[in-house]
Amino acid sequence: MCVAPGGQLLWQGSDHRVILADEPDFPGFCRVVWTGHVREMSDLPPADAVRLMATVLVVERVVRQQLAPDKINLASLGNVVPHLHWHVIPRWVDDSRFPDPVWAAPRRPAPPREIDRTALAAALRAALDGCAGSA
Repeated sequence: MCVAPGGQLLWQGSDHRVILADEPDFPGFCRVVWTGHVREMSDLPPADAVRLMATVLVVERVVRQQLAPDKINLASLGNVVPHLHWHVIPRWVDDSRFPDPVWAAPRRPAPPREIDRTALAAALRAALDGCAGSA
């Protein structure tokens, strides 16, 4: 995550980015990734941590507006990839793992669900470019 985007780049700021993850069972699954190699939120200076969380919240709002999921999951695990990033995961009651976490075993096949990636990217760029804290 330090070098490669890690998915479809939706927005790039000076020190963090938003990507659309390659998770076919979970359309709209975004990651907010800190660019420099940092392991934990508490490793960031307070102003950077606030700016990163502001971006996470903007991404959540835009995903909700664009995709109308039943629920949003936010997670910062990084157990396998010890690089600071946040997951913003839209969930629907009929998704393959609901109500379990996305990392659980599937309960059912994933339903077909297409998203407009172009519209999502445009809405995220508009919201984040207009957010002074995300520069």
